[in-house]
Amino acid sequence: MFFNKNYSKWIRPILYVLDLFILVLFIYFFLSKNIKDIIFFLFFWIILSIFFSFYKVYRFTKIIKIISLLSKQTTVFLLLIVTYLYLNSSNLSPTVILKFFIILFFSLNIWRTFLHITFRNYRVITGSNYKRVIIIGSNDSTHKLQIFFNKEIGFGYKFIGFFSNNKNIFKLGTIEESFDFILNNEIDEIYCSVKELSNKQIKAFIDFCDINVKNLKFIPDNKELFSKNLRLNYYDITPILSLREIPLDDSINSILKRSFDILFSVFIIVFVLSWLIPILGLIITLESKGPIFFQQNRPGIKKKGFGCYKFRSMTLNSRSEDSATRNDVRITKVGRFIRRTSIDELPQFFNVFFGSMSVVGPRPHLWRQNEIYGTKVPKYMVRHFVKPGVTGLAQVKGYRGEIESKEDIINRTKYDIFYIENWSLILDLGIIIQTVINIFKGEEKAY
Repeated sequence: MFFNKNYSKWIRPILYVLDLFILVLFIYFFLSKNIKDIIFFLFFWIILSIFFSFYKVYRFTKIIKIISLLSKQTTVFLLLIVTYLYLNSSNLSPTVILKFFIILFFSLNIWRTFLHITFRNYRVITGSNYKRVIIIGSNDSTHKLQIFFNKEIGFGYKFIGFFSNNKNIFKLGTIEESFDFILNNEIDEIYCSVKELSNKQIKAFIDFCDINVKNLKFIPDNKELFSKNLRLNYYDITPILSLREIPLDDSINSILKRSFDILFSVFIIVFVLSWLIPILGLIITLESKGPIFFQQNRPGIKKKGFGCYKFRSMTLNSRSEDSATRNDVRITKVGRFIRRTSIDELPQFFNVFFGSMSVVGPRPHLWRQNEIYGTKVPKYMVRHFVKPGVTGLAQVKGYRGEIESKEDIINRTKYDIFYIENWSLILDLGIIIQTVINIFKGEEKAY
């Protein structure tokens, strides 16, 4: 079979060639038949694919990640093409260039998604092109990994069994016995739980796998780390393992997100707030005395304070630093409606436009909440590595509003950190869509 272990290494190079062939066809029919132009455009594509790690797609890569890579690659590719055509005084119309971009983007998305799904189904149906894996250690994390291997057959992993010094589990042997088993049973990858290994044992596995050319991977202790988005770099010849990589630290990602924020906030300000403010402002002032807007200083990116705007939903009171609770007597009748539908948050698009907030990000907490949870909830302050958002991943997952238990703030922090470490425009769009759906569905903690 073509896709067995011996030939699967050729899949990625063949995909490179097929992508370039598709690209040449589109360039030829839409942009230019000049060989020099085609070569330049292909050169742009290849350089960008290296820069963005466009072809670093593995069997465990999610489709949303593939789409995110395609979005970034094709957008910057378009900018380079436009610059090239401008410098060469091309008379191509913007409509033709835009048509080329749209057709290329959707064609590649359909093509790559189709291939990804096809390979998964191929593994499920034929049982080939899989990797034989074992797990060293037995705990919650390793059992979750076992469930993943057994459930997601399409990813191409065949779980063989556990090795552990724990006597109370079903296992193939002890940790020491795993070395001979790996050699005698053609094991491809070994997943070790750091929690159950000493430094000496970890070194032994590293040396063993280096000598026997086996893939070694480590499972972090989730009680210590909410996420383990590790990256290996070298400072001269010294290896440095980075705990956290933040996509928005990349200047291109930051520009993309800021551009999206400006466009989206302008749309909301012009087409929604322009008529909503006079109408809702009148209703708010008729029900209770006070201003239309409520402004509160909250911690933003790098813990810098900013004035967060809302439509006023409460009567004037001296407890502005206290979060709203269920059946809070301070909330007005119109306030109850606009809080339940999240309309009270819409003025924050002015914050987005002026740059103190983003459309999507961790929700801005109160300063008092920072003081309470900053030292008690691990990784809580990581939330301030990016701008706060009008909506966020934690909110659409149900962790919004009042913090009623320790689990609420722990889970909210987990989702916020996941968002920070896995940001993409596709993820932002998904969160925005889910936010709108939740508004119409209604949320239990929207009060």
